[in-house]
Amino acid sequence: MKEKLWTKDFIGITSVNFFLMLTFYLLMVTISAYSAEKFASNESAAGLASSIFVIGALVGRLFGGKYLEIIGRKKLLLAGMVLIIISSILYFLTGSYSILIAVRLLHGFAFGVAGTATGTIVAQAIPHTRRGEGIGYFALSMTIATAIGPFIGIFILEHFHFSMIFVFCLVCAVISSFISLILKVQEITISKENLAEMKGFKLSNFIERKSVPITLAATVTAFCYAGIISFLTFFAAEKGITEAAGFFFVVYAAAVLATRPVTGRLFDTKGPNFVMYPSIISFIIGMFILSQASSGVILLISGAFIGFGYGTYMSSSQAVAIKEAPAHRVGLATATFFILTDIGLGIVPFLQGYIVPSLGYNGLFILLAILLIICLPLHYFLYGKNASAVVNENASTAKLEETV
Repeated sequence: MKEKLWTKDFIGITSVNFFLMLTFYLLMVTISAYSAEKFASNESAAGLASSIFVIGALVGRLFGGKYLEIIGRKKLLLAGMVLIIISSILYFLTGSYSILIAVRLLHGFAFGVAGTATGTIVAQAIPHTRRGEGIGYFALSMTIATAIGPFIGIFILEHFHFSMIFVFCLVCAVISSFISLILKVQEITISKENLAEMKGFKLSNFIERKSVPITLAATVTAFCYAGIISFLTFFAAEKGITEAAGFFFVVYAAAVLATRPVTGRLFDTKGPNFVMYPSIISFIIGMFILSQASSGVILLISGAFIGFGYGTYMSSSQAVAIKEAPAHRVGLATATFFILTDIGLGIVPFLQGYIVPSLGYNGLFILLAILLIICLPLHYFLYGKNASAVVNENASTAKLEETV
């Protein structure tokens, strides 16, 4: 009999994650405009008001990964949610640019702590036999937030006062906190040996080594996807297809939503490689199509390929990163995954800005597509070949048991 996936706790923690990501993306696309309007910030300073959040999130994930099992999963989640509510209130009190930066840092830290907790808690709320499927649906909450968050933010900017954005974020924070409060969270008992091992400030207490290989491959794909987030609007304006660009992430989310039920089950029944290699190939195709897009239809077609490709690969690699870690280090594995992929998404893309003047947006997307081609052998050597061996070993064991 198939183990139940859609339990109250799984739906609850996925909902919490959705509201966290919704406010993250909403503020990422609007806070720079707020900074420019209220404090007359130049482009660089307004951009910092947006991106400084990522620095806070990285610190929060480092802290959360190290202390999650020591403090307790639910306690750390609730602590993160309290800090998010405080941050949301402080946005109303930002009287200067420096205070805004401090609030963004605090909000980012709280987001990193709470996000690490949700990513760990959900792993325990999913039946082991449906790990890939469950993580896939959990990641879908991020994908939907990616599409809806910017839309809501821009809509509020156009029709209401900016303070309504902070009101919306505060309401989301309160709802998330209430759901977090009633969740039943499975804590683990840490042995004295494991507890002693987790103390101190050595690298192994912040990074889960076994999760690094697959996370490095995922970071490369995140770096490529960051080019789309950063430059799609400029590329679309250059091609005169700005209106279609507004629907790019809607198509992206729809592609993920349509394929997730199938890819999640295949991950669990056929093994990770069965869905991860095709997803990389789909991402490559989508990036090449994007680089040549001269009409809205072509742009949206590329969004569908990229949605299946990047969306599937990231959720699958997150499931693998968690699966590779010992039970008492699942929090570290979650933190490791998001720390490295956040670097690919939020910090490294400024390097791509130096490439655009020489190659143009078309050239940048082609270069990123080539990088994704390199990601195929990278995935194989970092994870794929070992995963194949495990799958083959399991298949041989099953066949032997049937014979006996």
